[in-house]
Amino acid sequence: MLVRLLYASRAVEPLTQEVVDQILAVSRKDNPAHGVTGLLCYSGDIFMQVLEGGRDTVSELYNAISRDPRHRDVVLLHYEEITERRFAGWTMGQVNLARVNPSILLKYSERPVLDPYAVAGAVSMALLEELIATASIVSRPC
Repeated sequence: MLVRLLYASRAVEPLTQEVVDQILAVSRKDNPAHGVTGLLCYSGDIFMQVLEGGRDTVSELYNAISRDPRHRDVVLLHYEEITERRFAGWTMGQVNLARVNPSILLKYSERPVLDPYAVAGAVSMALLEELIATASIVSRPC
């Protein structure tokens, strides 16, 4: 059974491009063997990530992320069983929201910043859909 899980977290240490690149490299290396696809958004110290794959695999991955000492304030924003993947083209796509037009963020929140803690999970999913539609995702395909 396929599922989609969306969570948010805050980085414990200052978020640098090197840290993001390391996270993406590990994800892109490990995810194909586990059948996981998804997208990582980041801005400031906030991560928002969607994971798709088998229920057990995604649950185990989320639990590992929740225990990872590099994260704090890990919050499950959205979880659903799905019939098809929406993020199938990415072993782990990325969006640096500092490079996205602020009007896209403002469309989904009170301020033009990423704050998944202040909006409903469905709103965060809608933001991700918009980022797909506007080709804001950078990645290496699966």
